[in-house]
Amino acid sequence: MATRLPILLLLLIAASRPSDSAHDYSDALRKSILFFEGQRSGRLPPTQRLSWRRDSALRDGADVGVDLTGGYYDAGDNVKFGFPMAFSATLMAWGVIDFGRGMGPQREEAVAAVRWATDYLLKATAVPGVVYVQVGDALRDHSCWERPEDMDTPRTAYRVDAAHPGSDVAGETAAALAAASIVFRSTDPAYSRRLLDRAAEVFEFADKYRGAYSTSLRAAVCPFYCDFDGYQDELLWGAAWLHKASRRREYREYIKRNEQVLGAGDSINEFGWDNKHAGINVLISKEVLMGKDDFLTSFKLRADNFICSLLPGISQHPQIQYSPGGLLFKMGGSNMQHVTSLSFLILAYSNYLSHANGHVPCGASSSATPAQLKRVAKRQVDYILGDNPLRMSYMVGYGQQYPRRIHHRASSLPSVRAHPGRITCKAGTKYYLSPNPNPNLLIGAVVGGPSNTSDSFPDARPVFQQSEPTTYINAPLLGLLAYFSAHSELT
Repeated sequence: MATRLPILLLLLIAASRPSDSAHDYSDALRKSILFFEGQRSGRLPPTQRLSWRRDSALRDGADVGVDLTGGYYDAGDNVKFGFPMAFSATLMAWGVIDFGRGMGPQREEAVAAVRWATDYLLKATAVPGVVYVQVGDALRDHSCWERPEDMDTPRTAYRVDAAHPGSDVAGETAAALAAASIVFRSTDPAYSRRLLDRAAEVFEFADKYRGAYSTSLRAAVCPFYCDFDGYQDELLWGAAWLHKASRRREYREYIKRNEQVLGAGDSINEFGWDNKHAGINVLISKEVLMGKDDFLTSFKLRADNFICSLLPGISQHPQIQYSPGGLLFKMGGSNMQHVTSLSFLILAYSNYLSHANGHVPCGASSSATPAQLKRVAKRQVDYILGDNPLRMSYMVGYGQQYPRRIHHRASSLPSVRAHPGRITCKAGTKYYLSPNPNPNLLIGAVVGGPSNTSDSFPDARPVFQQSEPTTYINAPLLGLLAYFSAHSELT
């Protein structure tokens, strides 16, 4: 094992210092799952706990003769964007697969959150050779501030097909279905098989008709969820999850054959709804660490480099910074999406290394142990929960101080119970501009957080880059919080 430089060790310890206060990770986990109930579209079940929400968008898909009800609104608006929804489902499923044992009584709730997404994705892929990737006119929707129960903007259904390819969104959808099939394998084998079979069909379509969906549907999906990084990573990502779920040799060979063709080594410091490269490297590295696929060692080398690029005191990547308060920071809006997704990969990789008695080599004279990686991930989670210069929790409903004016239509407008009359498109503007706290608590929602390296946060609806929650911020948290709730001894 390489000798760790004293300065490196000190920096790692400083960046991952013990929490200023003990956190109830189990409570935070319960709330992070509850958030997804607030994002539900369609007919709500009797078990719905956030009772200020009501049924919405019950005719989605009617314009094309397909049932597209259900699924999740991605953020504070009322559009169903398939790309981030599928990514959120994949990350929730991954969290259950790797850390479900630590979820305790919340595991059933987490699985239900996954199923709400996959039930919708099955509907969106029910027509062979077609994937419905969005419901709602985003431009019209974003010009209104109205409850999902009231919305009267067009619910246009957008699709990709052979003539209008979308390998990125289809590849991510295949990944989500495959990952979820593992979640349901023991509890609902019939549903699990259905998910896996559909994942294979959707992946075949994605691979056969290659192209970016933001080219086919630019006017509808841009600038909201354009594919800026190409569709190639989603093809490898989908194949990796299909291999993990099915153990079929064809997907292993696909990865081997297309590793260079599909640019597996690109953008190693990135992971999110648009770029899966780092996730691919970490996911496949488990196979290498278990001694199952030696030919895939290049993925582990890239995973090592990725992890090293994130570690405070090691990283020299210009896009990776840490705030004075210790928050991982990347340029762009909604920084917490990077914090949660990258921290999840750090934790997942540390787990794989632990089982293999391995470490991360970071250059010729330094390395990091799995325990150190876990502390780095925990430091980020603790920052979110309140260990930061503002002593503010960035999760709504957790702790004494948290965002009260989040950029979220349903949360900021009076509930149907409180205001039975319709609130029209522009009538909601006064609530949007109001300085008052939101009347409905979207419990568990994690907002975009500090947008610069000064750890500052304006609790204001119009500053959506900082005050808007999203499903893909919360999705990686399920695994993180499950692990730390089961390992409270880690300091």
